[in-house]
Amino acid sequence: MSFGPVCQQCKEPLQIDASLVDLAPSAYDMIVGSLPSSSAPSQAPKSSDRPSELFSASKAAWQRSKPSATSGKQAAPLSPRAQGKQPQHTPLLPNESFVLLQDSVLRNIPDPIPSTPPRLKKHSKSTSSAREPPDQAAKISEPDQPNPSPLSPHLRSTARLFNLLSSRTEIDHPLCAECTQILLSNLQRQLDETKKERDGYIAFEKEVRKEREREAQGFSKDDTEKKIEKLKLEEEMIMQQLKEAEQEQEQLDVELRQLEADEVALGQEEAEFWRAYNDHLLAAEQQSGQLATLRAAYAAGLVTLEKLERTNVYNDAFCIGHDGVFGTINGLRLGRVPGVPVEWAEINAAWGQTLLLLYTIARKLDYTFEHYRLVPMGSFSRIEKATGDKANYELYGSGDLHFGRLLHNRRFDISMVAFLDCLKHLMDYVKSQDPSVDFPHQISKDRIGDVSVKLQFNQEEAWTRALRHVLLALKICLKWATNGANG
Repeated sequence: MSFGPVCQQCKEPLQIDASLVDLAPSAYDMIVGSLPSSSAPSQAPKSSDRPSELFSASKAAWQRSKPSATSGKQAAPLSPRAQGKQPQHTPLLPNESFVLLQDSVLRNIPDPIPSTPPRLKKHSKSTSSAREPPDQAAKISEPDQPNPSPLSPHLRSTARLFNLLSSRTEIDHPLCAECTQILLSNLQRQLDETKKERDGYIAFEKEVRKEREREAQGFSKDDTEKKIEKLKLEEEMIMQQLKEAEQEQEQLDVELRQLEADEVALGQEEAEFWRAYNDHLLAAEQQSGQLATLRAAYAAGLVTLEKLERTNVYNDAFCIGHDGVFGTINGLRLGRVPGVPVEWAEINAAWGQTLLLLYTIARKLDYTFEHYRLVPMGSFSRIEKATGDKANYELYGSGDLHFGRLLHNRRFDISMVAFLDCLKHLMDYVKSQDPSVDFPHQISKDRIGDVSVKLQFNQEEAWTRALRHVLLALKICLKWATNGANG
């Protein structure tokens, strides 16, 4: 089994060139002499005084462009050319540091010992390349093919050459063609940049020399001294300007500090203003709410006032109406007719409400009756005579059938006539105050309209109609007293 070198960058197997295989020992000495020694970097010219840096940069760029085969990550796929370099036989064990050479390489290595007669060499299947066709493997065993020389001396010489190259440079050898091309490209680029830098230095050096020559030729010692004096004056002027600029900067710093203090004060004043503004807004909102509440209460009060103004409490307290042929006050019927039994308790209560209404109207109009004094006492109301014997007349009736009933009905009739007299005086007062008030039924003694208010010797229908006229006259007086008198 034969072993060969691998690329120190991509770790691909290399095929030894025939020129390296047939290299003579004297050629090794020439190659070694042409290589830079270990102290060469310190003796190199100044224009290229960075060999280690150049090789380091080249190696770094070269390593960035070629993925390392020894890294922990999976290697990138090989190109078809690199895949063609891979051996097709069984891979070696981990402790093996070389790969098998192709049989074509072994055949192309000449024999360094010419005295050795040519002989055939049998190749085992383990050393033959899987990439060679079967007919090529057959050609290897032909008798006219020369036997290659032993592989070990060539490997030792090649390894020695690669060690020399690796020890004298910062690049590990050997390298494959692709890695070599990348290295040459980087070195060529660095060489071009170094040449440009060198050309710049040379041009700058020429300019400096020309400037010195012009100064030496064009200026004398006096001119030089004058120029120096001029430059000193310019320096003094510039220093003075610098001092003025520094003083101005100090003044500006003072002004800046003052402006910063003013800014802080304005910030505090602004914050105070906004606090006062917010307080004012809150107070305005509260006042607006209170104003809205007061306006709502005022509107509600106006509505209530209008409702109360339209409301007549006297009409509610003394509701005068009719129920068929009966006049009613607060739902109580006043009068009697055949066939409709009305209790005297209801009639007496109705008369009590009627006397109270007359008393209330007179009191509201501040009117005083001359001959009578009204005493409203519900179902047992009466009228007292204010002059003469000051007799009392009951304004309520009774349904008892005895002799005293006639006497009581007589007093009841006198009381109703006295009530009618008081109503006539009140009507006359209202007419005197407001002639536009019209009463449909006039009062004359015991009659109102065309009927009498007396119960004795009178028909119940006529008496009931007279009482209905009395309630109508009271309603007109009440309306005028509550509305017309106020107007």
